Amino acid sequence: MSEPIRLPTKIAVLLRDDLVGWQRLNVTAFLVSGIAHAEPELLGDEYRDADGTAYLPMFRQPVLVFAGDRATLSDAHSRALARGLRLAVFTSELFATGNDRDNRAAVQAVGRDKLDLVGLALHAGRNVVDKVLKGATMHP
Repeated sequence: MSEPIRLPTKIAVLLRDDLVGWQRLNVTAFLVSGIAHAEPELLGDEYRDADGTAYLPMFRQPVLVFAGDRATLSDAHSRALARGLRLAVFTSELFATGNDRDNRAAVQAVGRDKLDLVGLALHAGRNVVDKVLKGATMHP
């Protein structure tokens, strides 16, 4: 068995702990798409099965999912922005929209400090992610 690989960075998603199951899955999927777009070098090569069927590439490293209350999410958001990190965000208003244009308009209509965040995602150095997500716990 090979040695585990310790990567210098983390991809992390922080979800508000009061979301129902379908919301947690939906928010996570949307948020990681932002990371993939912003940092395409995080994507590996195509997958192929033994029959040669090609499948889409995925991240080269795990995506860690955390949970926290409204305050934990707000604090993580503030710490990430203070460090100049780029984030993907998902606000409660996005559950009522049905397309990218309306999603962007819903976020743009609210000031940074008043966003009703239900999730965020980031990619950064391991220690930086740990500091940003202080107070969050691994998602059960």
